[in-house]
Amino acid sequence: MRKTLKICSNIITAILFMNLLVMVFLVVSSKASGGEPQAFGYQLKTVLSGSMEPTFMTGSVIAVKPLDEDARTNLQVGDIITFQANEEMLITHRIIGVNTSGEHVMYETKGDNNNAADMDLVLSDNVVAKYADFTIPYIGYFINFAQSKEGSAILLIGPGVLLLGYAGYSILTALRELDPKVGKKDIKEKSA
Repeated sequence: MRKTLKICSNIITAILFMNLLVMVFLVVSSKASGGEPQAFGYQLKTVLSGSMEPTFMTGSVIAVKPLDEDARTNLQVGDIITFQANEEMLITHRIIGVNTSGEHVMYETKGDNNNAADMDLVLSDNVVAKYADFTIPYIGYFINFAQSKEGSAILLIGPGVLLLGYAGYSILTALRELDPKVGKKDIKEKSA
């Protein structure tokens, strides 16, 4: 019985500690990059609309690979790209046509769920990244929450408090096992 409790205790401690590390990574990474978190050279972007459903569901997180200047001009029909639509908005849509005009390459794009192509062509200089064929459904809601001030505080402090509380509980349990008379003595004194 004690061995089972000890194994469960170790598993709970490991889960709480890993949770704390993941939360710290997500929050610090998103704050350091000024937006979406990054991992292993990929940026994680949250899907905010249904324009690419069923390829990406709203609230999913997708991994995109930032592109250099040469790669931006060598994209093909069928590639899914993230591009700067204006100063404040990034869009991720599929390339349905490539137009070359001298040195300039422009892409015709469309969301998979949209009835028509996007109104404006995308200049290759505005392409930020290419979809890396990696999607995690619905976790984008969580990442958006983690990027808010309240979310950052809760996700950093919450697991830390749980870990400290559990550590305190483990210490008290260990002290009781070391000297079982202490617990019985306290009970006798209180009842007297």
